[in-house]
Amino acid sequence: MANSIMALGQLAITVSDLPSALAFYRDVLGLPFLFAPSESLAFVGCGVTRIMLTTPQGHGEAGKNSIPYFKVHDLESFFADALNRGGHIERKPQLTAKLPDHELWIGFLKDFDGNLVGLMEERVPDNAG
Repeated sequence: MANSIMALGQLAITVSDLPSALAFYRDVLGLPFLFAPSESLAFVGCGVTRIMLTTPQGHGEAGKNSIPYFKVHDLESFFADALNRGGHIERKPQLTAKLPDHELWIGFLKDFDGNLVGLMEERVPDNAG
């Protein structure tokens, strides 16, 4: 389809304090810092998607955002490391859905504003054949 969405290019997350938000998304989740054009705006990378961290700019409210779900390879290990780096647990990783060819595992953290952050892993069970 010539006129279709190709990928998610950017996701905005409204935060109350930019330095604290940047520390969470960069240091706890390990997303690479891209740039900060002002004191109220910073960008981190997530594959081909940019995450815009912004203080309220006439829209949005800290802690009341859409939930980003980040794919990881080893959910339990990543989750434990994120907690050790200062993440706040909302829900431990658990099996969410058994699909025909894989299992979906999801856990949730909260950033310092209470924004939910989903961590997900799509696993092919060992007995799949």
